[in-house]
Amino acid sequence: MLAIDNLASRYGRIEVLHGISLNVRKGEIVTLVGSNGAGKSTLLRAISGVQPVASGTMRLEDKLIDRWRPHHRVAKGIAQVPEGRQVFAPLSVDENLRLGGIVRRDGNIGADLDEIYTMFPALAERRRNAAGTLSGGQQQMLAIGRALMARPKLLLLDEPSMGLAPVLVEQIFATIEMLKTRGLTVLLVEQNANVALAIADRGYVIETGRIVMTGTGKELLNNERVRSAYLGM
Repeated sequence: MLAIDNLASRYGRIEVLHGISLNVRKGEIVTLVGSNGAGKSTLLRAISGVQPVASGTMRLEDKLIDRWRPHHRVAKGIAQVPEGRQVFAPLSVDENLRLGGIVRRDGNIGADLDEIYTMFPALAERRRNAAGTLSGGQQQMLAIGRALMARPKLLLLDEPSMGLAPVLVEQIFATIEMLKTRGLTVLLVEQNANVALAIADRGYVIETGRIVMTGTGKELLNNERVRSAYLGM
């Protein structure tokens, strides 16, 4: 689904991603683990096309996407749920979801809205409410639903559990697993490494802009270095 080779990216003169190479196979959940400032969000932004790339290549289903503009990437199957939700606070829940499908040209928006509301009943109850009035958990559901309205092939999730109560974290990760059963491919950035690696097919560990380790989710969960640095064990 996604192949990244030797990717570098900078903020001004400071290089923050140094030769990143990874791949995400169709139907997988792949988790990217690392500390704050390691480059996780920068990598997702580069994949989405909103972060400039200095060198290296990115391919989606073997198509080179390096020069595609962000909206083109969304139209071709990449959707991101950003860190901090970033919902459009003054707009209603329904309007936020409809914006997620703005690049589509088919006539099934209504059917997909119904599916999102079935997936997240709390949103259905508040579909006319301003998004800014929702709780943190509801806003996260809305951000995921908005991305799904684009009908992505690859879903990029940036810290979906941030600031949520444990019961909501459990619900969000159950949703991610459910989406996988429907054939969606997921690249997940998450500091709650225990939960993220537990549902991952594979994972990568990133430190200071470099991939330093890879393995199955189970292998990384049981790795002493990962357990010490990221799992608090």
